[in-house]
Parts: sequence; structure tokens; C-alpha cells
Amino acid sequence: MTAKTLLLALAFATVVSTSAPAAISLGTDAPATVPEIADGPAKAALDAFREGRHNVGVDLAKPLAEKGNADALFLLGFAAETGQGMPASRDAALENYKKAAAAGNKDATYRRALILLNSKEEKDRQEGREALESAAKTDPANAGRILGEAWLRGLLSEKADYDKASEWWNKASNAGDTPSILLLARLHEGAFGFKEKADAKKSLEFYQKAAALGDASAFIPLGSRLLNGEESIRNEKEGREWLAKAIEKEQWAAYLALGDFEENVKKNEKEALANYKKGADKAQPDCLLRVAGFYFDGKGGLEKSEEKGREQLVKAAEAGNAMAALEMASRLSKEEKPDMMSVYKYLLSAANTGMPVAQNEIGLLYVSGNMGLSDPTAAVAWFTAAAKAGHAAAQNNLGTLYERGMGVPVDYNNAGQLYSLAANQGHAAATTGLARLHATGHGTDQNLPKAWALASLAIERGDDKEAKTLLGDLTSKMSGDQLIEGKKELETLKKPAEPKSADDKPAAPIKPAAGKKEAVTPAIEVPAPDAPKEKKKGE
Repeated sequence: MTAKTLLLALAFATVVSTSAPAAISLGTDAPATVPEIADGPAKAALDAFREGRHNVGVDLAKPLAEKGNADALFLLGFAAETGQGMPASRDAALENYKKAAAAGNKDATYRRALILLNSKEEKDRQEGREALESAAKTDPANAGRILGEAWLRGLLSEKADYDKASEWWNKASNAGDTPSILLLARLHEGAFGFKEKADAKKSLEFYQKAAALGDASAFIPLGSRLLNGEESIRNEKEGREWLAKAIEKEQWAAYLALGDFEENVKKNEKEALANYKKGADKAQPDCLLRVAGFYFDGKGGLEKSEEKGREQLVKAAEAGNAMAALEMASRLSKEEKPDMMSVYKYLLSAANTGMPVAQNEIGLLYVSGNMGLSDPTAAVAWFTAAAKAGHAAAQNNLGTLYERGMGVPVDYNNAGQLYSLAANQGHAAATTGLARLHATGHGTDQNLPKAWALASLAIERGDDKEAKTLLGDLTSKMSGDQLIEGKKELETLKKPAEPKSADDKPAAPIKPAAGKKEAVTPAIEVPAPDAPKEKKKGE
């Protein structure tokens, strides 16, 4: 089993949105920090390290660590793990954390377990599991939360294990861990996959439990679901009460949930706009975006106004709303004489948030040369970031660059892999790309029937130009027996693949091009250059 990265830390904040996105982080991605201690022999070392005087902190910690001081040992483990104050060393980090844990430092147990869980070695991951299960006997909240995520990410089994994740999060929940309660709420509404097990009522119960325990981060999701959730769980009075509590806590996204309710449930655009405007007045990014949309469409009694809509978009983008930045870039690009630097600025803003569609668009901008200079190397970086996030268009675009040798050396194996990933999502041009590789024998043995089937499928998916030309060329070259074989291959391709989970349903069971020149591996590992600098966070 290939190890999947576990994004956990000792700061266990849980992020909960007002709606239920299909795929999110589990909310335990905060960076690890050196813990503060009120007093003790290692306090000076820890203080120096936190202040950025890493070498001083390490030097002060070493003599204490030799005497078995748990906090000093933890600090040396952290320094070795992060490469601050001493050379980065996984082995040194593990050894110091192990000693610190034995000396009673609980945080060291978790840091060591996290390193082990992220290992490519099965035995390491199982050792991490055993350490956490042992810790769970006295600290079921923290250990249970980490174990739940490890099982859900498929780190301890061949695939994600819903039941194990639920089991450990329930143990943590029963120990009073509100982040685990919220994770269970998300799990039961299908936010982490397993849509077939979604249970809106059960999810609501966990949100109610967290809110009742005083976790303010549960107020908005609870209120939102009571107003905007499935009809069977709605309760307008209670939903408004929880959102009012959120507003008392200055959680301005509550106005977004209220606006959603008025707009989509009550069908009252004026009341919806009134709530969105209240949020916009507090600079709530999503509310600003909604108000912009009302101006663009002339809804809620407003007169259509491109100018006022853009004013709201700019404010939303400046407040960090990636969708607003992307929309602004789109509108600017459609002007008769677009200011491409302004388009670039807004695309970059959206791309830097990790938004795959924006990363793909900025990659296209670099390839096109519309800014006055074509830079395929930078395009490769941005396409790679979006491709790793599963964006089909970016996978196809990156595959094209590998096939043509633009910004990277020609690599038909990587091209075939990327085309396969995109084609499995139904991307027409990527399906044509695969057909082209099979037709030419690039990265694989030449297979005309396979190429014919893929070109036919690409046409069905909407590529009525290159795929049609390729299909015509192939048909003229193939024998009758090859055409019969191609038609059989097409039927096979169109037969749905057996899904691994409820959310893993590829459009067709298309595999990477492969033959004697064994093409590519199933996982995307493309050797792309680092992303461009200047705040352009790419691959």
C-alpha cells in the first residue's frame, strides 16, 4: 500500500464550513509548534527555540536531555524533525521522541506516531498505530482523533475504513473531544466520501452535541443545516437561534446561511439580499460575492450594474475569496482590450489559495504567451499543482506538455499516465491523447484497435475535431478484423469500472497506455519543476 500523507498536528483545530463540501481536509492541518511550559528546567531552551533562536535552544536542551528531561528530549526531537537548530534527521527525531515519551511527554508520543504513520513502510505505520492505541488508554480524545483520521485516509489498511474511523472518533467523542464530534458530524453527512452511508439526522445530532457543549464552531453549521438541510431535519426557529448565537460571537458567515435560507428555501430574494448585505458590511467574503452576483443579475430588486457588481467582487477578492478573484479575472479577460496583468493578478490570487481551476487557468496563461512571453516551465508547475488535486483539464494540459516536450523533456510515459487520469473523469481531449499514443506507439506498443476505440469514445465525449480526424485516419488503415476488435474494445471501455468507494466512479475503466514499454504507474508522480517564485504557489 502506498502511504498517503497524514496531515495532523498537535494543534487540533477543526474547520467547519456552512455547507458540506465534497472533499476537505479533516481540519487537523495546523502546523506543529513547540509547546509552552509554565516552568521547569527546559523553559529557557523552549523559549529560545520559539523565539527563533534555534541553535541556542538546542544547546540549552542537550545537557538537560542527557539527564533524561522529557521537555528537553521533545525539543531535540522537534529540532531534528524540522531541521531547525540541528540537521534534519528522521531517525534522530524518532529516537528523541521515543525517549521523551518514555519520560512522560505526551506530545512526543503523538509527534513520533505521526512520523511513523507517514512512513512508506507498513511496519512503521503499524508501530505508529500501536503507540496511539496504547496512548488512547489514558488519552482517548487526542489519540482517538488521530487514529480515526489514519483509518479514514487508508494509512492502516488497503483502503479507507469508514467503520474504524467512526469507532475511534466515537471513542474520542465520548471522552468529550469536540473536534471529534464535529468530524463525526461531517463523516455522517458524507463530507469525507462514503455517500451511501450519509445520514443527515445522525449528522445533525453530532452538530447539536458539539454546540450544546459550547463549541462555537458548531453554531453556524448547525444553524445552516436546520435551515437549509434536508427537509426532514429542518427547524427554522432553532436554526435562527443558533445563527443568532453565532452572530453574537461575530461569526459573520451566519448571514450567508440566513441568506441561503431566504434565497433557496423561502424564495425571497429581497430578504436574502438583506442578509447578504449585512454580511458584506462586515467584509464577509462569501456575502460580498453573493451581493456581487445580485448586482450582475439584477436580483432582489436591484438594477443590473456591472460596475457595482465588480466593486463587490474586488472587495471579496481582497478579503480572500478565491471564487471572486477567479470571476474577476474571467470578466476582465472578456473585455475588448483586456488588461492581462490585471487578469494575471486575480488568477494568481485564486491560484495561491490552492484552487485547481485557477491554477489550470494561470498555466494556460503562461502557455499562451498572452502576457507577452510564453513560459512553458512555469505552466508545467501550475498544471502539476492542479493535476495533483485531480483537475482533469490540468491533467490533460500537463500530459500535452510532456507529449510535446514543452517546459519539460518529452516523456510519453508521464503523458500517458496523465491522459489516463483525465480520461477516467470523462475528459474528451485526454481520451484523444490516449488514442494518439496508442496509434503511434509512443510510450506503449502500437495498438490500432485500442486507438480506434479511444478515438470513438473521445468523439462521444465531445471531441468532434481531432478525434474525428484521428478516427478517420485509423479506419482507413485498419483491417476488418481490427475494426471488429476495436468495436469490442469500445464496449469494454464504456462498461463502468467497479468503484472502490461510493465516490470513486470513473467515467470508463481506462488504464494508462502500456505494452512492452511498460508505461506508467497508477499514482501521479510527475517530475515537474518547482512552482514559480514571487508568491506563485504552484506544484
